[in-house]
Amino acid sequence: MASNGSLNQRMSLGDQGVRALPSFFIIGPPRTGTSWLDGVLSQGAWLSNPTKETRFFDRHFNRGLEWYSSHYRKAAAGRPLGEVAPTYFASNEARERIASLLPQAKVVCIFRNPVDRVISLYRLKRAYGLIPWDFEQAMVCDPELTESSRYATHFKAWQRALGSAQVLALVFDDMLRDPQFFLDTLVDFIGVSRLKLAPSQIRRVLTSEGMTEPRSYHWTRGAALLADWSRARRLDTLVAKAKNLGLPKLFLGGGPAFAKLSFSQRLKLHELFRPEVEELETIIHRDLSTWKHPREDSPNPQVLSATKAG
Repeated sequence: MASNGSLNQRMSLGDQGVRALPSFFIIGPPRTGTSWLDGVLSQGAWLSNPTKETRFFDRHFNRGLEWYSSHYRKAAAGRPLGEVAPTYFASNEARERIASLLPQAKVVCIFRNPVDRVISLYRLKRAYGLIPWDFEQAMVCDPELTESSRYATHFKAWQRALGSAQVLALVFDDMLRDPQFFLDTLVDFIGVSRLKLAPSQIRRVLTSEGMTEPRSYHWTRGAALLADWSRARRLDTLVAKAKNLGLPKLFLGGGPAFAKLSFSQRLKLHELFRPEVEELETIIHRDLSTWKHPREDSPNPQVLSATKAG
């Protein structure tokens, strides 16, 4: 059930002079190609700008609709509005608030081999100074790693909240195999005109990018906190300019390469996630057998050549 706060905000929309709000959300979960999609969809839709992930519906709801709508201040008529927001997938609060405030919204979920995805998410969070732990510790101390892998559980919850017809399930493997068909399916669902991928955009989907441990966890962590502090004060443009100038390179990486997981570690993860994968197979009528068992020669998970939230 939606909170009273969200219901009150919905009823007062007309009184706040709030700009138009999104009609669709790409909710991931994280590390499912959302950064690539953000770049592609920006050619045909108005997305939150300059911050890709506002975190409004799960973390910053108390900042109010006027703050949220300010991320669409450049939007003009003729294009749908949307947000690429992978952290919303596993958030009960985000789901309830969107269902209450924007009940007609379309939602897209993208599912990836959960073992590859959770390793990729761990590495990204370590690289950006968001967590201090090694992988085994993180699986215990960081609930997002496992919670965002409860694919069937959260997908069903989104279907119940908005209706099955408004929630689309896509598979990350299809993005790698046929990016244009994947994109066509997605834009047809959310009501954006079809976009022709350039060769460079297709190559970017298929390109891997290495990440390393941070040179200094505390230095990297401090930079991340400063960026969050700036966004909270509507200094998103300054953060975006800093990125364009390449300043993040001063804080990211520079440390040792991430250690590979052993076969036994990967096997343990596959066993942990298998029930959710099997239930998802039934829901979306898709054979996901390759996600259930590790191979002896399993490579390190592929990481899209995209930015922070991939």
